[in-house]
Amino acid sequence: MNNTYSIIFKTKYPSPIHLKTVQVEELASFLRKLSNNCLSTKKAQQILELVEKDGNTTREYQEQRDFIILQLVKGIRHYKQQLIEIEEQLAFMMSELGMQLETMTGIDTVTASELVAEIGDIHRFSHADKLARFAGVAPVAVGSGNKHRNYKSKQGNRVLHDLFKALAIRQIAVSRTKKEPRNPYFYTYYEAKMKAGKTKQQAIVCVMRKLVNVIYKLMKSKEQYEIPFVSSEEVA
Repeated sequence: MNNTYSIIFKTKYPSPIHLKTVQVEELASFLRKLSNNCLSTKKAQQILELVEKDGNTTREYQEQRDFIILQLVKGIRHYKQQLIEIEEQLAFMMSELGMQLETMTGIDTVTASELVAEIGDIHRFSHADKLARFAGVAPVAVGSGNKHRNYKSKQGNRVLHDLFKALAIRQIAVSRTKKEPRNPYFYTYYEAKMKAGKTKQQAIVCVMRKLVNVIYKLMKSKEQYEIPFVSSEEVA
């Protein structure tokens, strides 16, 4: 049962004692309506069996406990509605800016807004390398003479750095149902870096750096994102 279902469920049944006299079909009917027919008789039976197994769970000040639960649920529903309204305003602002970052895998309205807020005016960066340094994604070369080594930068905008890292992880993720890469291009790129001897973290940083180029281009051109073609052999 997801969070939305749980909140509505708690509104009607704040504690197990409210399910003691409920019949399977009554609860199943409520669950069907609650979940758009995703939950039904089987889930109702499971819930009532667990309630029966727990026995009498009535506690001291049960009425007051239920009241507190109901007030907390009411507050959660209120804040969820506020978040919906905030996202609507963010979506309006993004459309006014002409950005189409949400067309990219793993970027929703909130993430797109965070990227724009942290980067600011993209034209203040003459090229993607400067944006990479600003985000702390570009490696730092340390050494003297003919000996140089690249180290992970600990400077730059750490909020933006973390946004790129989270986005990189989404790019290389595999869908739970079809077990297919969400973004075949970045998945293939990540796998290639791993085969080349990079550690997992190093390969993710490589993905982050390439993402900087993509975001830089999308913000400057205001174009939609299109996943570069990758053959099935390359993905496999």
